[in-house]
Amino acid sequence: MKKILCLIALVSVAFVNAQVYEGKGDQKFQVGVNIQDEATGIHVTYDYGLGDNISVGLASSYALGIDSRLDADFGDRFDLEARFNANLGKVVNIDDNFDVYPGLNLSLKNFGGHVGARYFFSDGFGVYTEANFPLAKYSNDKSEISYYIHNQFTINFGATFNL
Repeated sequence: MKKILCLIALVSVAFVNAQVYEGKGDQKFQVGVNIQDEATGIHVTYDYGLGDNISVGLASSYALGIDSRLDADFGDRFDLEARFNANLGKVVNIDDNFDVYPGLNLSLKNFGGHVGARYFFSDGFGVYTEANFPLAKYSNDKSEISYYIHNQFTINFGATFNL
């Protein structure tokens, strides 16, 4: 019983010390699943802190499970984007382990926005979820497969890591 209580106390201390966004120099890596109407795939992000509440980074997605009516090659499945985040965890002050971050992204396929949230269980590991939406599509040509894959509302969720 003493060992179980000691283990619970150690885990609790780890939860209390976790900081989601530490400001300038902070680095986050996220990997997860991308879910949308026409496909499911992999979503990867890297964010670097520039200030107390601002970070920039890169994100990429690759569509794996595509609707059978779409014949997509690598260029249609892949997207790369630069992103800007306003990390508001310290502003909303819900929990030291929680961060919410709205932002903008400029990708190879569109210009869009995202709203995400992270929760860290320890100093190095947590979970995230993000909602992405296009604001301006580079092409409205419905004969292009990338129109259906990368120009719609998507949900991402997965694991996040402090680097």
